[in-house]
Amino acid sequence: MMPANWQLPPGVTRPLWDYLHDPAVAREYDVRLAGTPLLDIDVPFVLEQCRPAGRLLDLGAGTGRLSIALAKQGYQPLAVDLSPEMLAVLGDKARAAGVEVPRLCANIADLGCIDDQTFDHAACLFGTPGMIAGADARRAMLGHVFRILRPGGVFALHVHNRWFNVWTRAGRRLLLGDLVGSWLGRHPPGDYEMPPHQGLGSLTMHLFTRREIVRFLRDAGFEVVTVRPVGVAGVLRHPWWFGRLRSYGYLIAACK
Repeated sequence: MMPANWQLPPGVTRPLWDYLHDPAVAREYDVRLAGTPLLDIDVPFVLEQCRPAGRLLDLGAGTGRLSIALAKQGYQPLAVDLSPEMLAVLGDKARAAGVEVPRLCANIADLGCIDDQTFDHAACLFGTPGMIAGADARRAMLGHVFRILRPGGVFALHVHNRWFNVWTRAGRRLLLGDLVGSWLGRHPPGDYEMPPHQGLGSLTMHLFTRREIVRFLRDAGFEVVTVRPVGVAGVLRHPWWFGRLRSYGYLIAACK
């Protein structure tokens, strides 16, 4: 049953709800992502930072790219996603890979169903924190992750960088529109409407600045231990040279 707009979960817009509940999106997801350079470096980043192997909460798990890879390495992942269609594909892939990946259909901004200090690590990759609508919902997600992790647990995440837009004319127009729109109170700073996606409505993506995401993590109680700039083609070369402008995004590890 499709909820009315006022019944949507915290941090979820109508276009995002439609996207997450479209079977065609889930079936085609892996094919559409194939060849994306970020996919070659984010799972190794999690394996590097989230040691030793243990229980890992995979937030926005999608079709299980991270969860299945970690299960093969001796981790015990729990795949969490609001899309039942994505989780169904994940289950098929896990069985084909010969691994067990428990799945939970839940909103990552509202994880009250998971007990305190029950996971060793957590991860939220591929810009998923930016898909959560509203700063309050994003802060709620971080607060839940901090609560759920055991002391010393590591949270690995990926966000897109707002300032990368400075390098193109269209991007500079976006930044100017963002500045004016937020100044006039039309929308929060950093929220960008993406083009209609796969025949569905326009999704909103929040693009973070490095300072913003570090502040959010620290406010939640985390200690930020690694911020790794990511370029369009993978790991950013020479990040000391205008890295905060050249980074397409950041891979971040934060410790409880």
